[in-house]
Amino acid sequence: MLPPLPVALPMLVAAVLLSLAHVWPRRVPDTIAIATALGVAAIGVALVLGAADGPITYWFGGWQPHADVVLGIGFMVDQVGAIMVVLIGVLFAGAFLFAWGFFDEVHAVFHVLMLLFMAAMSGFCLTHDLFNLFVWFEVMSVAAFALTAYRLEASSLEAALNFTVTNSLASFFILAGIGLIYSVAGTLDFTALARVVAQTEGDKVIAASFCLLVTGLLIKAAAAPFQLWLVDAHALAPSPVCVIFSGAMVTMGIYGSTKLGWQVFGGDPVIRAGAHAVLLTAGACSVIVGGIMCVTQRHVKRLLAFSTISHAGIMLIGCSLFSAHGEAGVLLYMLGHGLVKGALFMTAGILLATLGGIDELGLRGLGRQIWPAGIAVAAGGLMLAGAPVGLMEHGTRLIESAADAAGQTWITAVMMLGSALTGGAVLRAAGRIFLGVGAVTGDEERAPTEEEQERSDRPLWLMLTPCTALLVLSLLGTSRVDAFAAHAVGPFIGLPQPAAAGYPTPPDYLPWMTVGLALLIAVYDLSRNRLPGRLVRTAGAVFRPLHTVLEAWHSGLVGDYVTWIVVGLALMAGGVTLVSIS
Repeated sequence: MLPPLPVALPMLVAAVLLSLAHVWPRRVPDTIAIATALGVAAIGVALVLGAADGPITYWFGGWQPHADVVLGIGFMVDQVGAIMVVLIGVLFAGAFLFAWGFFDEVHAVFHVLMLLFMAAMSGFCLTHDLFNLFVWFEVMSVAAFALTAYRLEASSLEAALNFTVTNSLASFFILAGIGLIYSVAGTLDFTALARVVAQTEGDKVIAASFCLLVTGLLIKAAAAPFQLWLVDAHALAPSPVCVIFSGAMVTMGIYGSTKLGWQVFGGDPVIRAGAHAVLLTAGACSVIVGGIMCVTQRHVKRLLAFSTISHAGIMLIGCSLFSAHGEAGVLLYMLGHGLVKGALFMTAGILLATLGGIDELGLRGLGRQIWPAGIAVAAGGLMLAGAPVGLMEHGTRLIESAADAAGQTWITAVMMLGSALTGGAVLRAAGRIFLGVGAVTGDEERAPTEEEQERSDRPLWLMLTPCTALLVLSLLGTSRVDAFAAHAVGPFIGLPQPAAAGYPTPPDYLPWMTVGLALLIAVYDLSRNRLPGRLVRTAGAVFRPLHTVLEAWHSGLVGDYVTWIVVGLALMAGGVTLVSIS
């Protein structure tokens, strides 16, 4: 009876809060929401342990398959899906605690939306039915739209509109893809679909379905060229919501793409080869675009949002390798990135609450009075930069190992560059805000910014508590964790126990090189007035034209965003077609 509980519990609590919160004391909804999120995390842990010997299957209403004919809807809980439920529960618990007393008037509307958001994510991770996947995608999107516009200000409403239009297109693509594959297979259960896909190798309708489904999910994952909506939503949503957007929601698109790639379309070598090409290309482009845009931002939440695009690209690269080692690395990287990025968005919320701003240049030197938050920002920046500690670094090494085994050593260089750019940007912000250095600015001075305000009467220790907890959890990377991840991905990708033999071990100095490059980027940006003028001018001549093009690309116009979604779908279909021809 455990599999439905991560979905049923928050939905039931949301209904109770909606009915009774108006007669309860103000802090009761906060307490109940935190307890519910921790309960979902605990259920996730129980599911992880219960799925140790194999996936747990639950058929709603007892409608079990007969003679390979699937009529009912089921949850199939493997350890990867259960681990994602744990991550979701932990992040929501942290976000609820961080949001304690966040809103002036609390009628539990925020808590209800967040609980529905959490239920949808859990259902998305556990479902084994393609249409059910779409349903949870839709519930997740609707809750996210409302949370983005929660403050009902002009800027947040505009961001929510862009978010709604682009992600509604993603929903249409997914629904169209479901219709195409159902027209061939006559079923929507993942296992039954996989049998049909394997038996109809090279079918053009199934290939078209794959393109539509993965495009819809990559829009949610904010992979290039579908990433344009993300920064506006992250920059203007309330800080507790950004914790979930960046820590969990973007990951859902990557998780869904990987799940379909392995469990539905993996039996068709043509589609699998096409998936490798398009996911690898989208991932590498996301890493570079997100990294360059990240290092040129002054609005701290926009900076963190662009870093999410870059790190989502790293996860897509790992998924594209279609190897056990790569998938284990992606799992660890998802966990580490979710925890670290959630903590960093909490520090952005601390800046808004205590200093009344989010602009890196405007806050220069003002962070000394909240120096513990500066330690958290620096720690998060170092982990984004690839510091040799924690879940992100262990995931990175496994992905690099899989890339080397596949003969694609250039992937390591791309990942190092993306990590250095994003980590360097966060470290630069920490130095400028909390140490007061960096009087002379660079390209970040021309980046967009906006005045924001969040409730300021919350104590610093309360906001730092969940932030610190997430950072501590992100440090749980060990060789035993690596082995556990490898065991967990076995059933997820259809292998009983992935073999570790044949995978090279990346050199131990690579993480230090990445951290060193990140520190050089931060020091360069903060020390322009002390560097030779020729060096600064040369670097600007090389870097500024590229940044100008990318800045113009992120125009803020929803029509441009839709155009690029169509272009991305065409590129996706063209890539799969070219691979099938060759």
